[in-house]
Amino acid sequence: MSIKQLKEPFQYKKIPIENISDEIKQKRAKNTVGTLKRIWSYLAREKGKLWLVVLMVILSSGLSLLGPFMVGMAIDDYIVKQEVSGLGNLVIGLLFVYLFHSLSIFMQNFWMVGIAQNTVYDLRSDLFHQFHRLPISYFDKRQHGELMSRITNDIDNINNTLNQSVIQIFTSVLTLLGTLIVMIYLSPVLTLVTMTIVPVMFFATRWITRRTGPLYKLQQNDLGELNGYVEEIVSGQHVVKTFSQEERVISEFEEKNKKLNRSGFWALTIAGFIPKVMNMLNFLSFGLIALVGGILVVNGTGLVTVGVIVIFTEYARQFTRPLNELSNQFNVLLAAVAGAERVFNVIDEEKEEEDERAAVKLPETEGHFKFTHVTFGYEDETIINDISFEAAPGESIAFVGHTGAGKTTIINLISRFYNYDGGNITLDGIELKDIKRSSLRSHMAFVLQDSFLFHDTIRENIRYGRLDASDEEVVNAAKKANAHDFIKQLPDGYDTVLDQEGSGISQGQKQLLTIARAFIAEPSILVLDEATSNIDTITEMKIQEALKKLMKGRTSFIIAHRLNTIQEADKIIMLEHGEIMEQGSHEELLELRRNYFDLYKGQLQEVGS
Repeated sequence: MSIKQLKEPFQYKKIPIENISDEIKQKRAKNTVGTLKRIWSYLAREKGKLWLVVLMVILSSGLSLLGPFMVGMAIDDYIVKQEVSGLGNLVIGLLFVYLFHSLSIFMQNFWMVGIAQNTVYDLRSDLFHQFHRLPISYFDKRQHGELMSRITNDIDNINNTLNQSVIQIFTSVLTLLGTLIVMIYLSPVLTLVTMTIVPVMFFATRWITRRTGPLYKLQQNDLGELNGYVEEIVSGQHVVKTFSQEERVISEFEEKNKKLNRSGFWALTIAGFIPKVMNMLNFLSFGLIALVGGILVVNGTGLVTVGVIVIFTEYARQFTRPLNELSNQFNVLLAAVAGAERVFNVIDEEKEEEDERAAVKLPETEGHFKFTHVTFGYEDETIINDISFEAAPGESIAFVGHTGAGKTTIINLISRFYNYDGGNITLDGIELKDIKRSSLRSHMAFVLQDSFLFHDTIRENIRYGRLDASDEEVVNAAKKANAHDFIKQLPDGYDTVLDQEGSGISQGQKQLLTIARAFIAEPSILVLDEATSNIDTITEMKIQEALKKLMKGRTSFIIAHRLNTIQEADKIIMLEHGEIMEQGSHEELLELRRNYFDLYKGQLQEVGS
């Protein structure tokens, strides 16, 4: 590695902290106390173990105070007086003190690890369950990698903090109180000398922690943003390489990486001042105790003894060490609070609207849909405007139109991923909002343009449409979808393990598997969204044949850009800017010689050229 490369990680020391002051202000914790209370609500579920931990903390803190006290006694009662008769027993007692001190620390750590693991288990479960309660619109607006960062990095941060900080804070507080009481008992004068450094510690720590809190939150946000970007680019690597955008992607990554480097550098650098300041104040405290205590002993005041001075030097360290540890743990705690806030922000997000109390469950459905003057929009933008049409049971309805015309939005309204704003939609005469979402979707199957496959066997990917399906039913579904032949040619057949990208099989073969999944679900309502796009001609013929079998007897909604794929649809609806321009069969719309005719003619010319 070159000298230049070695220097590169430290370049950002030259960046003034003022350059990120505005970002820091935006990332300050909005409700640190509230976040800590919510973390405590999870910890409180382990009250029994927490009491055991507290008991061990009290025991270890008491034994840590007893050890130096016994050393001082040994000096004053035996070593100074040169009496060794009882020194052996005291040394044995001291060994037992430190033995039990170590055992109590081990037990408190052992129990605390269990508490921390159970706490983050519950927190991670709540967050994951929340993902499934959020509306689709929430995921449409956010990077998946950034959300993944919250369930991994942020919760791991909380876990590490609980393991490190909770016991440390308890121990530090008890040690501080116990040390102060014993110090006052032994020598009020030396106690006063030791306490002179406390205000300096307080103001130094306060100055540092007020700056590290926002920096830690900024660092967590930068980390989430970087993770989201990396996940997006890795998933879209084919697109990046196809359009030769490697340099631009690397440049954008470097920019985000620099932001994380910068926020992380300043957070750790400023936090690193605390132990340095504390060590300096520790040495100052030792010097003052030795100086004042030595003067008192030499002058024969009788206020202190040599043993008391030895005890005080150890107690001074025990007194400043908890302050030091509290300061350090406060920084760690701030980092955990920053991560916890991001987690709780997701948990507090508005869930998908609850079903109406009177919402019904449909045991079966004919698939008779009716749209009556339906309107829908995102915020201030109207997407669907006064749409009315009807889909009879078993009828196939195709939506065509330019990008942004509202085709996908209608599908989202049918499946209740979004709720319409005005008008009404009925299924078999029942208002769609009066039907339980889970019941509605249980009668639906989707074959989308992006055929998503799970990291599992082909058999289980097909069975995902109906989990109680037998192996024989899986095979039958694959045969109906024209997927059986290529599956049998794979080395492990139906037991071939696929990843999410379906590595090892073609795009068309993946689509056939999703069609098989739809077959096994036995839906009454079918949604096809560009199901044959980006497929070779031979595979497209197999898919079209499978789709015809799948659509038979089912109410089907089809989104297609290529009009040759929907010519047999019972009804074609031409959309433009969220409004219906024309509707009818393929032949009827061609006879009108209007929008659909122009679109169809244009596609024929493209194919001819």
